[in-house]
Amino acid sequence: MNQAAVSEPAPIPGARVDVSVLVPVFNEERHIREAVAAMQAQAFDGSIELLFADGNSTDRTREILLALASSDPRIRVLDNPRRGTASGLNVALRAARGEFIARMDAHTVYSSEYLAAGVKRLRRGDAEWVSGPAVPRPHGAISRAVTLALASWMGRGGSSKWSEDAAGARERELDTGVFCGVWWRSSLLEAGGWDERWPVNQDSEMAARFLRRGARLVCLPEMAAHYAPRDSLRALARQYFRYGFYRARTFRRHPHSMRVSHLAAPTLALTLLGSVTGPRAPRSACRLALAGYLTAVLGTAAGVAAREGSRRDGALMLAVLPTMHLSWGFGTVAGAARFGAPIAAFRHLLGGAPGSYATEPGDGVFAPSLHEAAA
Repeated sequence: MNQAAVSEPAPIPGARVDVSVLVPVFNEERHIREAVAAMQAQAFDGSIELLFADGNSTDRTREILLALASSDPRIRVLDNPRRGTASGLNVALRAARGEFIARMDAHTVYSSEYLAAGVKRLRRGDAEWVSGPAVPRPHGAISRAVTLALASWMGRGGSSKWSEDAAGARERELDTGVFCGVWWRSSLLEAGGWDERWPVNQDSEMAARFLRRGARLVCLPEMAAHYAPRDSLRALARQYFRYGFYRARTFRRHPHSMRVSHLAAPTLALTLLGSVTGPRAPRSACRLALAGYLTAVLGTAAGVAAREGSRRDGALMLAVLPTMHLSWGFGTVAGAARFGAPIAAFRHLLGGAPGSYATEPGDGVFAPSLHEAAA
């Protein structure tokens, strides 16, 4: 049993509520009013509280939240001195008074049925994590190209959380590819909260812990969440590099979380390196493989251009898809170099036993913000 789950932190005294919404924030003034308005408009027949954990924002985020809190007692603004997303979630979880917990992000707009659908599904039983599809909402040319990429097989990969798969669909199973969610508070505490060693991918790392103990994770189309994709290639590359870097750590810690599709991007990155280094024969094989990849990218971009009636969309796809793939791939390679090669995960994919639950030193969940008394 994880030591982090041994003692349950007591919520802040006060009236009990049905759902506590946890929102880590840092410099979100651009989106915060719209996000809060969507949270306030939730069509939920019960009581909610909105807990914003501010990581010392340097813009007007805190000022805006305090102004909103003055007219809505459901809003509480908390300090997140460690400033990270995972620590902010744990700060809010510690203060939460709800029987149910929902995670929402300040730069995302959620369906008005998000809380109601999530709580209803949890009460029905046989699932411990309920979430919805991620729906990209573009706000610029690159952002639009990312949205179109995520609507293609080359952009989605093997993940089931994206909106393209959810149109008209019913509930479907998820693995560690999750996007926020709703939980019983008791389930989150049993899992140990969010591990603060994961500045990104913290939901996926926690999902691996849920799956390890046999929990079901499900996605409901009515819980769609709209978010703004990155609108520059540089920001997109940084985002996907970090995703890959900490996915490598998740693979190392949770070997069962790796799926075959996770190997595509790092294989592409290594193939690119192999095409310019090493003996002649392997270089030629790598270049042939890259030609096949570029053909697939060109075909996907051409299909998008024809479907959307926009040559610009097709041209940007030629930049966006490789940026996503190579950034994630090199991030995964760098993560494996930093945290160790996920040998147990490879063994798992080949049908062998993955070995112990955690293969990196220090078993247990690192969640100090959940267990330390508030200052």
